Amino acid sequence: MSTFNMLAVLGSTASGKTKLAVELARRLNGEIISADSRQVYRGLDIGSGKDLEEYQEIPHHLIDIVDPGYEYNVYQFQQDAISAYQRISQKNKLAILAGGSALYVDAILKGYRLVAVPENTQLRASLATLSHDALVAKLHTLKPVQHNSTDLIDRARLVRAIEIAQGELAVDDSTVQIPEFKPLILAIKWPRDLIRQRITQRLKARMAQGLIAEVAQLHEQGVSWQTLEFYGLEYRFIAQHLQGQLTKNDCFQKLNAAIHQFSKKQDTWLRRLERNGSHIHWLTGGQNTTAQAMKVIASYNR
Repeated sequence: MSTFNMLAVLGSTASGKTKLAVELARRLNGEIISADSRQVYRGLDIGSGKDLEEYQEIPHHLIDIVDPGYEYNVYQFQQDAISAYQRISQKNKLAILAGGSALYVDAILKGYRLVAVPENTQLRASLATLSHDALVAKLHTLKPVQHNSTDLIDRARLVRAIEIAQGELAVDDSTVQIPEFKPLILAIKWPRDLIRQRITQRLKARMAQGLIAEVAQLHEQGVSWQTLEFYGLEYRFIAQHLQGQLTKNDCFQKLNAAIHQFSKKQDTWLRRLERNGSHIHWLTGGQNTTAQAMKVIASYNR
């Protein structure tokens, strides 16, 4: 069989990705690259599920690297992940990508050729007169497949997405240097009824750990309600509760239902990843996933 130079540990929320990635890093002399779009932010701890105590002595990258409010994006992630991968490889250690956000994982596994696009004042001036619907249509023309739906909601993000899409079209692909990733992809799959139980139990635990207080503190530190909306389901619904839009019970019920729906979307993304040519080794959750993973890894010659 062909060799691999990176492990990717995937699965829906609450599937146990971090725990498996850490155990594999411990056994295989590896270091973890987090592919979570929220864990890059300092202070987004409980809601983003950092679970830093799980890492113990295992080195990890791209966690707590920017302050809330900073607009970290997929281009920066790809550059940071490549740098982390190169540092890990130079130490003759194994890079383990733990995902994470679909767009961030895709940027590595599919080798997106992303470029830095500076602000284009002339373009922005021409877009200022367009309606929101016209901007959405323009973005879809430039980039028919949209991975980040939040870009279609907020006008500022929409303008920036058009700016990036237009800038990428003007750049020669040959100038973008991406390592030759040969990932071995592992994904944890649970029966739907069990993953639902795990999601609800984990949310109850996070509420007990102080999730509401975490969101309140972030707002007190200057993170706007609007920004918190973009930091994912937990921050969105808790922010609505703190603004008096939802009771605590309604907040929990709506958030719990939304996470269940998000889990289904993650499963759909994984199946699409497989249909599009990525070979995924499926591991059964709850049945010693580490042993299953090691058996798969042993069948490859690194």
